[in-house]
Amino acid sequence: MTSITSSEMNFLVFRYLQESGFTHSAFALGYEAGINKCTIDGNMVPPGALITFVQKGIQYLEMEANLTCQSDGDVDEDFSFLQPLDLITKDVYELRQIIKDRRKNSHKDRDKDKEKEKEKEKDKELEKEHEKERSRVREKDRHEREKDSEKDRERVEKEKERAKQHADNTDREMVAEQVDKNNVKHDENGISGGPESMDVSPTSTSQACEIPSSDVMILEGHTSEVCACAWSPTGSLLASGSGDSTARIWTIAECASRSGVQNSPPNVLVLKHVKGRTNEKSKDVTTLDWNGEGTLLATGSYDGQARIWNTNGELKTTLSKHKGPIFSLKWNKKGDYLLTGSCDKTAIVWDVKTEEWKQQFEFHSGPILDVDWRNNVSFATSSTDNMIYVCKVGDTRAVKTFAGHQGEVNCVKWDPTGSLLASCSDDISAKIWSMKQEKYVHDLREHSKEIYTIRWSPTGPGTNNPNQQLVLASASFDSTVKLWDVELGKLICSLNGHRDPVYSVAFSPNGEYLASGSLDRCINIWSLKEVKIVKTYTGNGGIFEVCWNKEGDKIAACFANNTVCILDLRM
Repeated sequence: MTSITSSEMNFLVFRYLQESGFTHSAFALGYEAGINKCTIDGNMVPPGALITFVQKGIQYLEMEANLTCQSDGDVDEDFSFLQPLDLITKDVYELRQIIKDRRKNSHKDRDKDKEKEKEKEKDKELEKEHEKERSRVREKDRHEREKDSEKDRERVEKEKERAKQHADNTDREMVAEQVDKNNVKHDENGISGGPESMDVSPTSTSQACEIPSSDVMILEGHTSEVCACAWSPTGSLLASGSGDSTARIWTIAECASRSGVQNSPPNVLVLKHVKGRTNEKSKDVTTLDWNGEGTLLATGSYDGQARIWNTNGELKTTLSKHKGPIFSLKWNKKGDYLLTGSCDKTAIVWDVKTEEWKQQFEFHSGPILDVDWRNNVSFATSSTDNMIYVCKVGDTRAVKTFAGHQGEVNCVKWDPTGSLLASCSDDISAKIWSMKQEKYVHDLREHSKEIYTIRWSPTGPGTNNPNQQLVLASASFDSTVKLWDVELGKLICSLNGHRDPVYSVAFSPNGEYLASGSLDRCINIWSLKEVKIVKTYTGNGGIFEVCWNKEGDKIAACFANNTVCILDLRM
């Protein structure tokens, strides 16, 4: 008899987790079970394979339990005596007994139903007899009423004839008076205005803020979902990373006219992370980041390697030390260090000049999900172990340990001055931390589902917009984006414009607008002054990341349908 191996089962569970959106769990299982070394061709395994496998097993068990205890008289009966929980928790012998007991009860119920049907038939026959009798009585009454009404009609006709002449004169006077009243009412209605004043409809309003296709450039070329994108901080270059084992650098012409954007395909450089065939899952590009000068692009991959490329698409350095996928990667402001966080539970600071690792930090007990520099030598890391550590190059111990989350910490971000650290978690909370104390400063709890990411506004002290209030934006699986007053730790407002989980948010460089991207395929651009959607665009796939260019007149977004879109927002 054919049996399934542990490797095959691991692969089915891995695919199930991926298809169900449990990304972190899939990464962890893939790493620990060595899925990338598995000989199974993933293209041959259909979607939902594990569910199909389990369902067929349940169906087989149900058939076995039913067929072994059926008599000839039961052949036409369906197999509806067992529930899924019975099939999972009971063995075949217990299932047979359950079927026998429930079949007996079913037969008893059927006999009772037959008796009830017979009684109903008798009642119906009696009711028919009674109805016939009532019909005869009604017919008799009707004849008598018709005779009486005929006499009444003759009497009324005579009375009408006598009163007719007097009534005609009175009616003419009343009609004239009513016409005058109606004329007065019509004049009054004309002055006050009628339905014509309602010239705005919700439909026309939503159409007005929809970004036209002439202002959208669709970049095609990736052959798998695009999970990361980033504009160069200095030029018109856009980088994108995909599950097809490539990153791409697109040159976007700044002078492109709005009406001709999509008719002028941009130059593109393909940065291959594997030689030969693409779509090798171990080479997924999971994260990318430009250095401050916009001269080098760093990419992190599922194979555990970080790579540094120049703007010509040439591979300058391959950094190998991690033993698991890299989930997060950041340049420091100075550009001499690159920081990577991996599924192997460690973070590594790389010396870019020597092309070697400077220091490896091994504080976490679970995969590292995010990293963020505080300054040129200090940074924070977050993990599936619910912990946050603040580390410093040269120190062998963590500078600060922040414990307080009750679920995986998905994202950490320092404010523009590096004095406050924001974090968000699967425990449905975001928190604000200070280096001056151990416990969080604020516990932000208004979301109803996991918070996937957070972003600080480019406003307040230490920014180009010092006179505007510093706020924090959080995006959640509850399909909302919320803005927070970080001084008071209070909710400013909730932006409710999406229907599915929101994976990405980004502030415009002037801090006046916020872009949000969701699995509902929509990008919404919010005016933070008016607290409303001013522009929206609907693509053809879920959105994993949105980002503004440095001028603030374009937004890039990466989609699950293998495309990158650029929205031209020049007013």
